[in-house]
Amino acid sequence: MTKTITVTLSESAIKKYADQDNVRELRDPAHPIRFRYRKNRSRGSLYLVSYSGGKDHWSKLANHPDVTIKALLEVLPSVIKRFAVDPNFAPLAANGWTTVGDLLEWYGRRVAADGHLSKYRKTSTKSVLKCHLIPCLGNLPLAELNRATLDARLMWPMQTNNSVSHVRLAFGVLKVAIKQAHSLNLIGVNPLLGVTFTDFIKIKIKPKDARLRPSDVGQLLENWAGRYPIIPAVVALAVLMLAHGTRAGETRQAKWRNFDFDGRLWHIPASDTKTKKAHTLPLTDQVCAFLKRYRATQATINYDGAYLFPVFNGHPVGETEVSQCFRDLSGGEWSSHDLRKTARTAWADLGVDYLIGELLLNHALKALDVTYIHTTAETQKREALERWHAWLDERGFSLLHSLEGSVVDKT
Repeated sequence: MTKTITVTLSESAIKKYADQDNVRELRDPAHPIRFRYRKNRSRGSLYLVSYSGGKDHWSKLANHPDVTIKALLEVLPSVIKRFAVDPNFAPLAANGWTTVGDLLEWYGRRVAADGHLSKYRKTSTKSVLKCHLIPCLGNLPLAELNRATLDARLMWPMQTNNSVSHVRLAFGVLKVAIKQAHSLNLIGVNPLLGVTFTDFIKIKIKPKDARLRPSDVGQLLENWAGRYPIIPAVVALAVLMLAHGTRAGETRQAKWRNFDFDGRLWHIPASDTKTKKAHTLPLTDQVCAFLKRYRATQATINYDGAYLFPVFNGHPVGETEVSQCFRDLSGGEWSSHDLRKTARTAWADLGVDYLIGELLLNHALKALDVTYIHTTAETQKREALERWHAWLDERGFSLLHSLEGSVVDKT
């Protein structure tokens, strides 16, 4: 005959009665919890038992030994409070997590091992976890994570010393971590479902003021032309970004074999783009001439490798090094991304169609006519860049690529 034993619930008590097949349950006299053995007596289930309406109500809390008795008792008061307002709440993770920190540590390892995320995304996520989320929320029981505790422990304290955009970044990382764990059934419920950033902070995030304007381009080109003989790779990187509005990440990884000088195209593989979609840009006569000059410059130092911007170990220059290059080139007054924004502003001033501008920037687009993109748009992209580079010529671009009016060798 199976029976229930009343005993102070502990690991030793569970082990003691594990070999007594007639003992089915252990009841703790001091807490409203029970342990029920499974067929495999080394494992069991932990339940919260409440009494109402003349009968007991059982709510499963966790699996044992995935969640230890010690871990359960530490969060039990908050679990009981949560069940009082939400009987359907499933507070403890099947894998033994009891705190928000357990979940965040798991998410950090997952991000670090994700082969599809960029190095920048991994680094920024790691920083947010280490500097904000884990210090503020690490010891918070999962059962107590809600709008009120999130506001009190993270959102409001963080906004005191951080920009609104940085607070939003931290909130976004937390939301993604919770959602990912829930979608994999690692936690019973998503405690942040329906919670939005504006629940805590109403201030709109304003775009950063432009640190470069089209009116500055002439001075830039004159400066670059003078510095090219000294730092050709840095100037070449800046020229390609200004000429095409490309991102630093996809530009620094450029390979010579991806430049089709016969077809006058620059192919950027999906692995190098932020959108993870291959991107193709037309090459104008001016850019072809500049690249011919830059390749000749590389030949003078006996370099004939794969990358336009290599480092000593044969790999492309890294993100950190690129950031430092642009700080040196600009004297800290603007960043590489400001070149991209300047190009976009100038295109609008030159009357470039909005959609064409978005395609040149390789922004993620929705619901576009595929036929239009692959026919008319390709022609308009080339026309837009030709107009842009002619505008740049009037402001000194010709000092970098060739003598004005010269015939460009297309081979």
